[in-house]
Amino acid sequence: MTDTHGLATDEELVRLRSKLGDRMEISEPPHLTEVTRDAIRHWAEATGDRNPLYLDEGHAVLSPLNGLIAPPCMLYAFSRMSIGYRSGLPGVHSMFGGTHWRWKKPLPLGARVDTEVTFKELTEFPSRFAGRMFKQSSYIRYVDGDGVELAEADSWGMRTERVKARKKGKYKKLEPEVVSEATLVDIAAAYETEKPRGAEPLYWDDVAVGEAVPGIVRGPYTATVAVAFEQAWGGLFIKAHSYWFNYLKRHPAAGIANAYGVPEPPEAVHWDSQLAKSVGVPEAYDYGPERISWLATMLTNWIGDHGFLEELYCEIRRFNLIGDITYCQGSVIEKENLSDGRGRLKVEIFGKDQRDMVTAKGWAAVILPCKG
Repeated sequence: MTDTHGLATDEELVRLRSKLGDRMEISEPPHLTEVTRDAIRHWAEATGDRNPLYLDEGHAVLSPLNGLIAPPCMLYAFSRMSIGYRSGLPGVHSMFGGTHWRWKKPLPLGARVDTEVTFKELTEFPSRFAGRMFKQSSYIRYVDGDGVELAEADSWGMRTERVKARKKGKYKKLEPEVVSEATLVDIAAAYETEKPRGAEPLYWDDVAVGEAVPGIVRGPYTATVAVAFEQAWGGLFIKAHSYWFNYLKRHPAAGIANAYGVPEPPEAVHWDSQLAKSVGVPEAYDYGPERISWLATMLTNWIGDHGFLEELYCEIRRFNLIGDITYCQGSVIEKENLSDGRGRLKVEIFGKDQRDMVTAKGWAAVILPCKG
């Protein structure tokens, strides 16, 4: 490796900026290409989603949608660049930053999904966490087999210089916490009481500004939870045996030696605490798209079969470490009558950990039926 590996050099930045506006393609196939019952179930199980619209065909066929649909954030699994084009800047750490989703219609069983990814932005920001830090974002368009648009999104990540992040040690005071038996009992009780609304309509007329959205809990986070999400999402670099060594042959800088000298993908920071510490984080941590999916589940649970999650903007603000618990919450901040028998609500959303720190925040727009 060169002395500049892991550094955001001016030369590399010029090369990367020359790609702005380009449609980005990769040789790696997507994890999913079609909405199947198995894919829906795996996503629901990985994110803790029990909505019968996704899992109960008898229920779904009687709903306004006339059949099974997929959870909205499952679209993440249809492109390895759904979290944004993140190439360039070799050795510079990449952390998921957030997504702004705009859904056009539900994702029906049997749909084929294709994606178009355009490299959109590379902006430098001051950093207390690392040396140089950049926001790298992409525009992603999702269409079905007939070319009908299903959704569009902007997804971004933060690129930080690893070595300087370790030296600055911004998160050295953030320590993993042991979960008590009493907390586990409380979490189990919260899961027991979490119920999707289902067939009972939530009417726009009956919701007031300032009203709280029924919250949900997710966690405690573990390496097993990370594996479950990987099975549904597919990950970026999850490869084994010859597939991994062939990938390393093409991209030798992608491998980071673990404690046993074996090259691991950068993604291993989500289950390997030693590797996470090497990039300045005190423990293995979750995937940002997981937290966004949990917040989406809170909203789709609330609005029921007759509602539609139209838009969701979410920034990932802090790390969610092994052992951490996420409490998803929200409240209504705006109402708009659409004059077509429907209304729109704007909802403030956020996730807090057991330390009462906000780890994710944003807003969403949902469409509900009006009475009459």
